[in-house]
Amino acid sequence: MKTIKTFSVILLTVSLVLLIPSCAINPVTGKKELMFMTEEQEIAMGAQYDPTVISTFGLYDDEELLNFITEKGTEIGKISHRPDLQFHFRVLDSPVVNAFAVPGGYVYFTRGILAQFNNEAELLGVLGHEIGHVTARHSAQQQTRQQLSQFALAAGMIAVPEVAQFAGEATAAMELLFLSFSRANEREADRLGVEYSTKIGYDAHKMADFFTVLDKMQGGGEGSTAGVPIWMSTHPDPGDRTVAVNQKTAEWQAQLPQQNYAVKSDEYLKMIDGIVYGENPRHGFEENSMFYHPDLAFQFPIPKSWTLINSPLQVQIVPENKDAAIIFELTQEKGADAVAQKTISDLQLKLIDKNNVKVNGLNAVVTLSEQVSQNNAGQEQGLKILSYFIEKDAMVYTFHGLCLDANFNGYKPAFESTMKNFARLTDASKLNIQPDRIKVISINSASVSLKDAFDYYKVPQDRFEEMALLNNRELSDVLRRGDLIKILAK
Repeated sequence: MKTIKTFSVILLTVSLVLLIPSCAINPVTGKKELMFMTEEQEIAMGAQYDPTVISTFGLYDDEELLNFITEKGTEIGKISHRPDLQFHFRVLDSPVVNAFAVPGGYVYFTRGILAQFNNEAELLGVLGHEIGHVTARHSAQQQTRQQLSQFALAAGMIAVPEVAQFAGEATAAMELLFLSFSRANEREADRLGVEYSTKIGYDAHKMADFFTVLDKMQGGGEGSTAGVPIWMSTHPDPGDRTVAVNQKTAEWQAQLPQQNYAVKSDEYLKMIDGIVYGENPRHGFEENSMFYHPDLAFQFPIPKSWTLINSPLQVQIVPENKDAAIIFELTQEKGADAVAQKTISDLQLKLIDKNNVKVNGLNAVVTLSEQVSQNNAGQEQGLKILSYFIEKDAMVYTFHGLCLDANFNGYKPAFESTMKNFARLTDASKLNIQPDRIKVISINSASVSLKDAFDYYKVPQDRFEEMALLNNRELSDVLRRGDLIKILAK
C-alpha cells in the first residue's frame, strides 16, 4: 500500500466502442488481418489506461532512468514500423521483473526488471520487444477479443462469490493488461526487438542472455506480486527463444555491418546504482502478526492464521477457508462521516447501525450494513459488512469486514480485533526501516571470484545464488580489477 494516493473505491471505466469486424493492414507484416479496433481507438484506449496504471502501481522516481528509456524508446519508435505513433514510457514502482505495453504506444518497465538488467543492450532489446508488441498491434488484438463483460474483474482470491463481488468494487480491473501473449506474438516481438535494437546500434545477443536469466528466475512456475505477474507469465517462451534471438541477431548484424555493437555495461550499472530492490517496506510490511506502514505511520494487528495481501490500492486479509475478508483502504476525502455515507450510497448497502467512536484516540465512525444478493442457485442471501472509518492526518482509513450473514457472529471478533486496534505507529525501529537498494561496487583486486567478492562485502550466504543471478554471473566467475558488480545495501 503506497503513499500520496487515493485508495478509496477506484473503478476502471473502459468505454470501448466495438466496431463491426473489418480488415486492416498489419504495419509489420503488411498483410490484412481481422481487427475490431481502429488506430484512433487504440490510441484512445492507451490514454485511458495510463492514469489507471499509474494510480494502481505508482511511478518510481528516477529521472535519469526515465529520460534514458524515453530517449532510446523514442529513437526506436522513429525507425519502427509505426514511426508516426507517439510512444510514452513509464517506470513503475514494483519489484516484479516485468515490462509490458498497452495499445496506443504506452510502455511500462518495473523497477524490478531494471534492477535485473546488467547492461544497456539488455534493456534496449526488451524495449524493442515491447515496442514490437505495439507496432504489430498484438495488445490491440488481445484486448479486442475480450467480451465487454470481462472488464468487471473481481479483486483478490476470495472464494465466496458475494464477498468477491464486494471486494471487486474496491480494486481496479488490471488483469486485462496482463493477458498472456501467444507464442506467435512472442516470436514476432522477439524478432522486432532484435531488429529495432540492432538498427540503433546495440548488441541484441545480450537480449538472448537476459532471456536465459529470466528462464532461470522463473524455474518453470508462475508468480505475481501486487497485481503484476512475472515476465514469463505474460511473455511465454515461443520455443528455442535464445537460439532464435541469437540467430536473428547474427542475420541483422550481417545486414547492417558496423565495427562494434554497443553493450555498455558500466554505463548502465552506474545508472541503476541506488535503485530500490525487492519489496519496499516503506509501503507496508507484516511482522509478528502486525501490519506496519512507516510512510503513513500506522499499524494494526492481523488475525491469527489469516493471510495478508498488500497491494498499492488496498490491503486484503482473508482466513484460511476464504469465506470472509477484511478490506483496508484509505481516502484523502475529509471526514469519516462523509466517507461512511458515500460508501453506503456508492455500494448500495442497507444501513443497520451507525455510531461515532474513538479508536486509540482517533475519531471514527462505525457502521453495520448488509447487501442482499443471489447465489448461484438463484436464492437470496445476505452479506453482512462491519466498517470502521477512522480519521488520521487529514485522511480517512477504512476497514470493511465482510462475510455471509450466517457467519457474521463467528467472524465479528476477528474483524473487531483488527479494526479496534488500528493505531499510530511510534516505534522508531519500524518507522525508520529502509528498503534494500542496489549498490554497484568496483573490484579492487587483480583477481577474485564472485563468491569471494560476496564474502568480502558481507553478502549473506543464503543470498549468494540470488545475487549471482542478479549479476548474471556464476559464483566461480573470476573478476578483474575495475569490474563492476551489484550487491545490496540499505
